[in-house]
Amino acid sequence: MPIILVRIDDRLIHGQIVQGWLKTININKIALASDLVAGDDMQKLLMGLAVPNNVKLDIRTVDQITESILAGEYEKYKTMLIAPNPRAILHMAEKGANFKSVNVGGMHYAKDKKQILTNVFLDDEDIEDLRKLAQKGIELEGRILPLDERTNVMEAIEKYLRKK
Repeated sequence: MPIILVRIDDRLIHGQIVQGWLKTININKIALASDLVAGDDMQKLLMGLAVPNNVKLDIRTVDQITESILAGEYEKYKTMLIAPNPRAILHMAEKGANFKSVNVGGMHYAKDKKQILTNVFLDDEDIEDLRKLAQKGIELEGRILPLDERTNVMEAIEKYLRKK
């Protein structure tokens, strides 16, 4: 099986992931690509506590997860890939990871970020990274949970920029 879902979510693993996504799409492995979490044993422990026992969790750096994707290590699982920001996904795509679609699920407010969707706040760097992903032919869809209506993230960005 290929990676079933690629999601950008700055909260990484939380209730919406476990209760909403894992059960609905029957995921049995999570690949969490975060340089920050990969280097922090306490964060790894906390992320692991949030995942059900029947779901394998692989927490590594963005480069390590990219290598695993390219080596086909997730092919025997129904894998959900989670990264904290568009930069991580763009890095993977530029290294050869073939993503057809990316769910932009949660990027929360921070200084200099603008609200594009209910749960998506972006700064200029995020917008540029998402544009580069879209230029690679990757669909960027925004929704919080699997049964929510899909929103075209690039259309939402363009609509926001036209209002400025």
